[in-house]
Amino acid sequence: MFRVGLTGNIASGKSTVARVWARLGAAIIDADVLARRAVEPGMPAFRRIVETFGPDVLAADGRLDRAALRRIVFRDPAARARLEAIVHPEVARLREEEEAALAARGAEIVVHDVPLLFEVGLEDAFDVVVLVDAPEAIRLERLVRDRGLDEAEARRMIDAQMPAAEKRGRADYIIDNDGTLQDLESRATETWRKIVERARGSA
Repeated sequence: MFRVGLTGNIASGKSTVARVWARLGAAIIDADVLARRAVEPGMPAFRRIVETFGPDVLAADGRLDRAALRRIVFRDPAARARLEAIVHPEVARLREEEEAALAARGAEIVVHDVPLLFEVGLEDAFDVVVLVDAPEAIRLERLVRDRGLDEAEARRMIDAQMPAAEKRGRADYIIDNDGTLQDLESRATETWRKIVERARGSA
């Protein structure tokens, strides 16, 4: 199995690239989806989060209030580190389960969509790493416009991640998202073609 790490800072367009690749036949394991599953009521991480951060992070329906938790952790790096120490190991366990299931079904190329790939030191876990990047001003505008965040909160989320400039030198492929949606889809398609060629050459 050929393993691809797909990453990009918040609002870079990474999810769009993943959707393009899925249409082209990629098997996608999305760390954000796994992170949401990991903190469902009844999961070990859910209990530890409530024990750590208190009942204020619960919504009226008994599930996590993700917005309330986000406001806490993006204002306090120590709180964010505590949350990541709870969630990341559980996401890693779920990711291994998903990959094993795909391998059993004969998947040749598996794409791991991991927003914090470099931050958590996973770049060496994959055969290739692809970074989706967009100018910071565009990403800030997207967070405010598309996600309804105020500019200060959007800025804190951007600042909490490793600068994209540091990631560019560590990625095998870079997809720049500084044009139209059609431009991004075209670049994603071309990069996928290169990945397939590389995967088949290593088989």
